[in-house]
Amino acid sequence: MATAERIGKAAAAPRVAHARVSVAGVLVWALIVTGILAMAVPLVMTAYISFFRDAVVVFPPSGYSSSWYTRIMEFPRFGDALGTSLRIAAMATLGSLALGIPASLALVRYRFIGRGVLNVLLLSPLTVPGVVIGLSVYVAVVETEIATEFPLIGSDIVLVLAHLLITVPWVVRLCVANLVGLDRSIEEAAANLGARPWSVLWRVTLPMMRQGIVAAALFAFIVSFENIEMTLFLIAPGQTTLPISILQYLEYKVDPLVAAVVMVQTLVIASLLLLLDRYVKLSRIV
Repeated sequence: MATAERIGKAAAAPRVAHARVSVAGVLVWALIVTGILAMAVPLVMTAYISFFRDAVVVFPPSGYSSSWYTRIMEFPRFGDALGTSLRIAAMATLGSLALGIPASLALVRYRFIGRGVLNVLLLSPLTVPGVVIGLSVYVAVVETEIATEFPLIGSDIVLVLAHLLITVPWVVRLCVANLVGLDRSIEEAAANLGARPWSVLWRVTLPMMRQGIVAAALFAFIVSFENIEMTLFLIAPGQTTLPISILQYLEYKVDPLVAAVVMVQTLVIASLLLLLDRYVKLSRIV
């Protein structure tokens, strides 16, 4: 009798384990679908609203039209805001590459005292809310300006330096991931053949890091271009970036024009990601 009970329990155990695996799989897929819907539904609704014919968002709309996309330049201060965003993002991208590439090389290729601390410091801004960073930088800039009487508030230099806090971690993260997967024997072979360290770096290491550098530059540019929390604290009076301009517009009205501006911005960024993925295969880096 005892033997029969043991046989029955042994036969039931695989069914229980299979049931647990099935429940876990359903929960995982439910979370994945929920996450996709949370990201996709707002984007789909924005695209839908951008084709409304009415100047006021009403459901259902009286008709549909693509005319709002031809009127994007009518968006308040669109040209100035876009120019400011592009200028700040470009400078922040170049600065983050100049700092992040050497830092990633040092973290991967060398062993030195404080290496772990440096790694944590370079990546820590990713864990700090942008509002906290923006307020901290603003207070520091105000105190510095009071002490030195040098005009800093609202300058592009301060804004770019602040953006470096959130772009350099992305550059370091992506370049480190790229460097870890590279075959160092190619660099050693170049050095054994008489190439100087700078020649090895310029002719061998950096070309092999091309995919990581391009991906890092792309993400740094997008992070800087889309930033709104820090920029709100540090932008000069009377000056604005595109995300801030959109936010200010939404404070007073919601219409298909702002939806069209958001969709164009989203499509441009998505197109850049798709083109670069074909060129550098971002899935291998990110």
